[in-house]
Order: sequence, then structure tokens, then C-alpha cells
Amino acid sequence: MKKINLSITGCLGRMGQQLIKSSKASKNFKIVSVTENKKINKKVSGLRPVLNSKHAFLNTNVIIDFTIPKCTMEVLKIASKLKKRVVIGTTGFSKKEEKLIKKYSKKIPILKAGNMSLGVNLLVHLTEIASKSLSDKFLSKVFEIHHKRKKDHPSGTALMLGKGIAAGKNKEFNKMIGKRYLNKKSFPFGKKINFNSIRKGQAVGEHEVKFSSGKEIISLNHESFDRALYSEGALTAAKWLINKKPGLYSMRNVLNFN
Repeated sequence: MKKINLSITGCLGRMGQQLIKSSKASKNFKIVSVTENKKINKKVSGLRPVLNSKHAFLNTNVIIDFTIPKCTMEVLKIASKLKKRVVIGTTGFSKKEEKLIKKYSKKIPILKAGNMSLGVNLLVHLTEIASKSLSDKFLSKVFEIHHKRKKDHPSGTALMLGKGIAAGKNKEFNKMIGKRYLNKKSFPFGKKINFNSIRKGQAVGEHEVKFSSGKEIISLNHESFDRALYSEGALTAAKWLINKKPGLYSMRNVLNFN
């Protein structure tokens, strides 16, 4: 099999570094470019980082982006002109940016996921099933932990879980969002979905969904120990995206969850 040419944005970030490590260990990929948001004079894994540009992505098949929304939108603008596929692991997009991503997906194949882990995507699937199975008497809440440098809260994964709860109830997620807490020791269930985000230390990621009727509590949770979970998932997504037509896809499509 011919290797897939890969571009990695944000190459000096946590996920950028992990993506480089995982892709070099894979027989399916060849890194052709790495980018950063400023000029870097040293090489990264044998490649000199460059700014996002047409030249940077000219010879790539797939761009993997785990950066910040502003950078992602810049990447998509270039990728749409070059007709390049993009895997997005960035989170924290505004409603306007989400609409722009959908617009770009009409021109190029885009796979976007708040979390690339198989286990997390299975958790979202199970959350939807549980929500659908339980009556409206059950209230819900979502808890998550990430490292202290993570800026957005709730995390993209927590929002995925919230959307799973809403989908199970056949309701619009934006209308079901409750209170958003940060670094609280405890937080209440609500008629809407409440979120609590903990930011501490070097935590890779922990997520939990709870349903309560007042008489019993049902918990679904997932804990990540290794960041390679996300990079390997992103590479699986990139390989899957190669033969796809323009459109907006998710890990649910990759994993074929019905």
C-alpha cells in the first residue's frame, strides 16, 4: 500500500508531538510537512516547521489539526482551495465557526471529532442508548477532568456526551444545556444537563455521565491513560477519510456505530 502523505499542524503542541510520534511508528503514513503559528528555527523530527500556507499543504493527502479554532479555520480555508482532506481534533468552536466548517465540508472531506478515542466514542453511543431507555424522570449531568493547560470547558468530549443525552431524548442539545461549572468538588443534577470541568495537573482525560431518578444513579465513565489513544484514533480517521467524498464526518462513521 502506498503511504499516505500527512501534514500535522501545531507540531510543537502536546497532540502535535504525539501525532508525529504515532505517524512515524505507522507503516501507512509519511509526514510531508509540519506547521506552527510562528517561525521556528529548529527542525522537528527532521522537518522544519513552516506557517500554514498553500505551499505547506501542496503535497499532502490529509491534514490533521489539533490546534485552536482560529488556526483550524485558517487551515480549512487553504485546504478547501487545494481540495485537501482534513481531520479536526480541535475543540471550542463558536456557532459561527461550526457553520463555516459545514460550509467547507461541501467542498472537501472533513472528519471532525471532539475525541478520537474508540472507548470515548463507544461511551457516547452507550450514553445515547441509556438516555433513550430511561424516562424523563431521570436527570443527567456530565463530569470531566483534563490537564491544567486545557482552556476550553466543558471539553469537546463532554459536549459530545451531552449531545448523546439530548439525542437519546430526541431533543435539541442547545436547549438542554444547563449550568457549566469549573473546578467544583460537587455539582447538582438538573432538568437540563449540567457540566463540571476539572483542570488539574497532567491528567490525560476522564469523563463520566450520570443519570439519577432520585432513587438510583446510573454511571457511565471512561478514563484515558495515554495520549496515544487520540493520535492513533486520528490516524485511523485519516486513513478512513482518504476515499471519501466531500462531507462532514465523525468517528461514529469511522467506527460504523448505527
